[in-house]
Amino acid sequence: MNFTATPEPKEPCVDYDALQRPLAVLYSVIFALGLLGNLVTLWALFRVGSKRNSVRVFLINVGFADLLLVVCLPFRVLYHSRGNVWTLGATLCDVVGNFFYMNMYISITLLGLISVDRYMKIHRGTRTQSRLLSTRCSAAICAVIWITAFGLTSVFLVPHTPSHENRCFHYKELQDEKWKAYINICLLVLFWIVFISLVVSYMKIALNLLRRSQDKPDLPNAHRYSRTARKSFFILFIFTICFVPYHVIRGFYIKTQITEMSCFWRGVADKANELALLFSALNTCLDPVLFFLLSSCVRKEMRRLMANMFRVRNTIVGFSASSSTVEVENGRPDREQVSVPANSE
Repeated sequence: MNFTATPEPKEPCVDYDALQRPLAVLYSVIFALGLLGNLVTLWALFRVGSKRNSVRVFLINVGFADLLLVVCLPFRVLYHSRGNVWTLGATLCDVVGNFFYMNMYISITLLGLISVDRYMKIHRGTRTQSRLLSTRCSAAICAVIWITAFGLTSVFLVPHTPSHENRCFHYKELQDEKWKAYINICLLVLFWIVFISLVVSYMKIALNLLRRSQDKPDLPNAHRYSRTARKSFFILFIFTICFVPYHVIRGFYIKTQITEMSCFWRGVADKANELALLFSALNTCLDPVLFFLLSSCVRKEMRRLMANMFRVRNTIVGFSASSSTVEVENGRPDREQVSVPANSE
């Protein structure tokens, strides 16, 4: 067997089967909600093509990143539902796993850019004059992010001999590949930079909006400032719920990969990482709510879609009711038509 090539007992060290059923169920739910939500919001964003601004560009790219991440989830569901046994080859395992993380960090970066963009627009005096420039600039930034992400991902896809041919998405030691750990540390630092900038940006946005509502309470739209401030904090809520737990655990997880640690702590790191990763995947279900709050065109199209659905439903109900009336008039009414004249006489 291959045990001679791996002297350390890696397989018994971590209990990979402890969370397989909950992970399969929860990833299935996230896949269904995330796929539906992101398809609908992308449809709404592309349906209204006239209103172009930087936030819309960022939201479209977030939607595509979430959609690509959601596409990776059925492979995780299949893997966990089969008892954590991977039969689709090491190459596909690496592609799916790295694409999952790639799109997660693309979403993190873009959500951070949305917060900075909103902060700059609130404090910018000539917003309308630079709108076209900001749209082009945001499109160029998104292109750079995607190219950089694909480049880093391709580095992780170098051919290698898998330590366990039937395992995927599992705990791996990186003592012989510490360069991968260093890249993960850079991504960890990137997240905290984005998170700190997001907190600072939205704190200033909220204070600015609340100050405006207090300074000019007689304005017709003064009450909307506090509402906009609450909406702005939804991105901060997404980061805190979805990404902060994963990146709090990530530092300890990387340390267990590159240093000598007991099996107990490796098992703790693995289970904590898997649970935190679920919250990161949950981001794909919450981002459509963010699109609804930040984009007026998404709200408009969603309301129009719901109105059309209710209109079709009412039409079907009305058609069924009219069909029932026709049946009554063509069936039982003969008795009623005979009895009515008898009563009238």
